[in-house]
Amino acid sequence: MTTTKITTKTATTTTTQQQFAALALAVSLGAAFSAPAAAQDKPAMADKEKCFGVALKGKNDCAAGAGTTCAGTSKVDHQANAWSPVPKGTCEKTMSKTSPTGNGQMMAFTPKAM
Repeated sequence: MTTTKITTKTATTTTTQQQFAALALAVSLGAAFSAPAAAQDKPAMADKEKCFGVALKGKNDCAAGAGTTCAGTSKVDHQANAWSPVPKGTCEKTMSKTSPTGNGQMMAFTPKAM
């Protein structure tokens, strides 16, 4: 009987070890596949800049400010606190109907009176 108990405990321990190993493998694979995706996001913005006042309605990027909660939530075209990524050096050359200068801005702004 004692041998049977030891065999049962060994089988239980082996099963627990196998489950732990499977979990560790799943976590490792998840990290391996998500890391390249995160690494790709950074270079995508490396040659871009945030440009306020140029996004079309519903086409803004995330964290746009009051009245928007995240990507795609701008209520009007050229919303002053909504931004879109544009190639570096082009923001202040891009048309904005609400900007005091008539072009995109590097920071949120107060829209001009229309």
